[in-house]
Amino acid sequence: MASFRLVKTLVITYVYYMSRKDTRHRIVRAIRDLHEEVGPSSTTISAIAERAGVQRLTVYRHFPDERALIAACSSDWSEDHPFPSPARWSGIRDPRERLAAALKALYAYFREGAPMLAQVLRDEVEVPPLAEVMSPWWDAMREIAGGLASGWGLDPERQRRLRAVVVHALRFETWRSLTEEGLDDEEAVEVMVDWIAALTEESPRG
Repeated sequence: MASFRLVKTLVITYVYYMSRKDTRHRIVRAIRDLHEEVGPSSTTISAIAERAGVQRLTVYRHFPDERALIAACSSDWSEDHPFPSPARWSGIRDPRERLAAALKALYAYFREGAPMLAQVLRDEVEVPPLAEVMSPWWDAMREIAGGLASGWGLDPERQRRLRAVVVHALRFETWRSLTEEGLDDEEAVEVMVDWIAALTEESPRG
């Protein structure tokens, strides 16, 4: 009899755990969908609850504040859209080839994640918890820019200018602008690489 009660308790516990896990998953998916459709700043708890088929209180039980909600969404989305690893290009010695490889990877990432990235990058200045969650993303971008701007053999002033253009090339908004003008990703990469390489070939200002 004691072993039966133990098994029953374990089954009930397992069913409760799976039910809670399923509920959390539905809430996170609802958050993701709404962030892509209307943006984080316009996503309300009521809309999340309605989309997930739960009560508002249930959303709060899983995510007590806005930061927890955004962090869960970011983590779930990032699993499906992993940020490109610098290891894919950091070993390339030629700076032009290294830049091209990095932009190719990043522009593919931008294209795949465009619906979410467009909304998040627009809204982060209005949503402090979102800006906090995005901080490591920007840190990674700055580190990538530093690596791609090095190795060109330039004097400090031209190096400063080159880094500024590299940072510009790495922005999602730059990729979107180029592709909205009809360029495909490969063409966008070529344009930016040619522009940056041209800066290294200019004669220093006298």
